[in-house]
Amino acid sequence: MQGDDAELTAAVRAAQEGDEAAFRGVYRAVHPRLLGYVRTLVQDADAEDVASEAWFQIARDLHRFSGDADRFRGWAARIARNRALDHLRARGRRPVSGGDESELTTMPDGADTADEALEALGTGRTMELISRLPRDQAEAVVLRVVVGLDAKSAAEVLGKRPGAVRTAAHRGLRRLAELLEGDGEPAAMDGTIPDQRWNQALGVTPRPARTLRGT
Repeated sequence: MQGDDAELTAAVRAAQEGDEAAFRGVYRAVHPRLLGYVRTLVQDADAEDVASEAWFQIARDLHRFSGDADRFRGWAARIARNRALDHLRARGRRPVSGGDESELTTMPDGADTADEALEALGTGRTMELISRLPRDQAEAVVLRVVVGLDAKSAAEVLGKRPGAVRTAAHRGLRRLAELLEGDGEPAAMDGTIPDQRWNQALGVTPRPARTLRGT
């Protein structure tokens, strides 16, 4: 278990025992990546509210959780996804389709953080590029690369098979590489993308890289 994961596991267990400081530590460690994921599902202006609803449920149901840091991230992501889908349904928008790769994400051009992303990234087009991906690819990429889930855990969040998640993540990364090349950002030789630009746009610090093959 990596050092950060061991610390998060210990913090989750302490929070389950009622340690408020430990829960704040869990929140600080997980929230930025969780918010980045929520932003792939709902309009950016609503993402903070949806994430707050997710954290309310996480705090309420924490005593029921069992597992380590990886399982906690997956559990939190499932809660966030369900709250995001509830949010979309309540507003009469079409919820995420589990296997329709033709359905695109809908990120607003006038998102609240657009100016911050522009300042951080120069051209500021990363969120726009992610919004062009089919929703299943956008979710798979963010869950794998940003949230840091393995294929099995991401599949549990999305209700898919691990192989389908691996395929969606690879396709999404390749497509982002193509889009970033068109945006003047060179792609790596292995077809992946420079993580810094789009992670900054999502407002997260990426977890250490883990291979997408066979995990």
